[in-house]
Amino acid sequence: MPPDMTELSVPEAPAQSPQRGFPRHLRDLYRALLFPRLIEEKMLLLLRQGRLSKWFSGIGQEAIAVGVTSALKADDWILPMHRNLGVFTGRGLDLVTLLRQLMGKDGGFTKGRERSFHFGVESAHIAGMISHLGAMLPVACGLGLAAQLRSSGRIAAAFTGDGATSEGDFHEALNLAAVWKLPVLFIVENNQYGLSTPTTEQYACKDIADRGAGYGVPAQIVDGNDLLAVYLAVTEAADRARRGEGPTLLEFKTFRMRGHEEASGTAYVPKELFEEWAKKDPVLRFTQFVVDQGVLTREECDAIRAELKALVDDAADVAYGSPDPDSTPEEELRDVFAPGSEVAPVLDAAPAGSPDIRYVDALSDGLRVAMREDPNVLLIGQDIAEYGGAFKVTQGFVQEFGKARVRNTPIIESGALGAALGLSLEGFRPMVEMQFGDFISCGFNQIVNNFAKQYYRWGARVSVVIRIPSGGGVGAGPFHSQNVESFFANVPGLKIVAPSTPFDAKGLLLAAFEDGNPVLFLEHKLLYRSQKGPVPEGRYRVPIGRARVAREGKDATVITWGVGLVWALEAAETLSKEGASVEVVDLRSLVPWDRETVYASIRKTSRALVLHEATLTGGFGGEISAAIGEEAFEWLDAPVTRVGALDTPIPFSKALEERFSPKGRLIPALKKLLSY
Repeated sequence: MPPDMTELSVPEAPAQSPQRGFPRHLRDLYRALLFPRLIEEKMLLLLRQGRLSKWFSGIGQEAIAVGVTSALKADDWILPMHRNLGVFTGRGLDLVTLLRQLMGKDGGFTKGRERSFHFGVESAHIAGMISHLGAMLPVACGLGLAAQLRSSGRIAAAFTGDGATSEGDFHEALNLAAVWKLPVLFIVENNQYGLSTPTTEQYACKDIADRGAGYGVPAQIVDGNDLLAVYLAVTEAADRARRGEGPTLLEFKTFRMRGHEEASGTAYVPKELFEEWAKKDPVLRFTQFVVDQGVLTREECDAIRAELKALVDDAADVAYGSPDPDSTPEEELRDVFAPGSEVAPVLDAAPAGSPDIRYVDALSDGLRVAMREDPNVLLIGQDIAEYGGAFKVTQGFVQEFGKARVRNTPIIESGALGAALGLSLEGFRPMVEMQFGDFISCGFNQIVNNFAKQYYRWGARVSVVIRIPSGGGVGAGPFHSQNVESFFANVPGLKIVAPSTPFDAKGLLLAAFEDGNPVLFLEHKLLYRSQKGPVPEGRYRVPIGRARVAREGKDATVITWGVGLVWALEAAETLSKEGASVEVVDLRSLVPWDRETVYASIRKTSRALVLHEATLTGGFGGEISAAIGEEAFEWLDAPVTRVGALDTPIPFSKALEERFSPKGRLIPALKKLLSY
């Protein structure tokens, strides 16, 4: 076990003091450094008493969080991690509220929905972390881009550990920040271990800072246990960022004096490492420094400690006496999605005289309307600027709106999505184009763990539209043809739409920009240039979550979306020649989906078939079928039928793809249902 830090009295001297505010500023820094240590000591006591369930200790590393926070301006963004209590105390958060959060009590920052440090406070410009290490680094890029676009002079500082620098998000974010010269500081706390894995087994380069050269990013190694060295390094890097000179990689050498979390222990760490680093304890070092410099006497240091300890003890008693969080199912569901700001008029159909345009052109028109009417809408993605995107949806946009708002990214998915989240935290409404829907798997973590959960966790609005060219029928093979809706439909906090007509494509796209939540916008590639129809000019919206009856009928109902609508209408027309009357419901939105319209149709026809292009097993049609079976069973005269693709990857050969597709099985399935 590590030695008792309070018993040590031989600290090494820190670096030269900062010039501004000396010596008063040094007294403030002393209080700022001591405060999180005393809170930690209290929390460890509560843990030993069984009054706290879990704790991630930052003892021995406080100088980094405190130094970074002290060197930044109050409106600069900070993206902390597990061991950065000094960020939260440094930003002046209410102590009782903070302790309630850390104890999991009512009255914290997340209504009991998040543990310890997994939260943010927008008013304090702190962005909440997730457990997936490295994921917040691209978010810092988005925050930095927002500052750059507004010429605000603000910066973003993102913390990460040595182990997380192996994650792809670290490399994507560092490269993106370098290419765009973003005002971002990458703060690496190299505390020698990633849980139990030493740095010698994590990377082969001598220092993490060596990686900066590969991305064209200035990098510096700093003694992370020297508060003044941290302060000065961050001040210099922040000044460089504010001058428009881009990001900096700062590697702070430090040591974790306790376990990854308290339950994991420290048996895997050699005892001599504790002894070596105990001599570098940041609190003891800085205490010795302020005494030697005549800034404070030993008696004054002791008095400050006693004052802060009493403050912590009193606040801890209040926090611990607070009730446990409580809620209702209605409250919990209400906080999954942020309220929208819909202002565009709702249209159910295109007015007479509306021009006939293609599906792809309707999307372009919708994007243009959104960008012309809201300067906070911007587009990011691969090859979307001069090239106009893989499917030319954004062709000509860079000429009208400029490179600042129509931005090519490097070949990254997670990095681009994370940056969009950061932009959204600053009030932008970004659209991210996936070059092909299949590639969204590379950004899966950002969508399901960062986008989807932010509002529920700590009330941060994520107003991001993700355009996803998806689907088969074009002979593109297994990596350019997948339908991805069922990947995400199980994740609360995401909305999913799948327009089938040009009118709906534009109207739903404009609705997505107004929604105020992450919207996955599925565009079927086969429809881009094959579907044409009337589309009103200007601004309107099709409400998310509202289906439409695309064809009236009385004998059976087909529920579908995307390219399935085309197949269903063709099948209904064919069967009408044989005397069957098939109603077709176009869902348009999958999350949420319109139960009322579906059930109203089933009450009329008494038969239901759910059609989708995705593979049958695990397809979203299973959810719809189950809901019909539970909630509309009394109106059914036959079992619910599902028609989906074969449970195979999508083949390249057109002949094989036709066999894979459910299109050819639709009419036989309908005939079987009608004859039941």
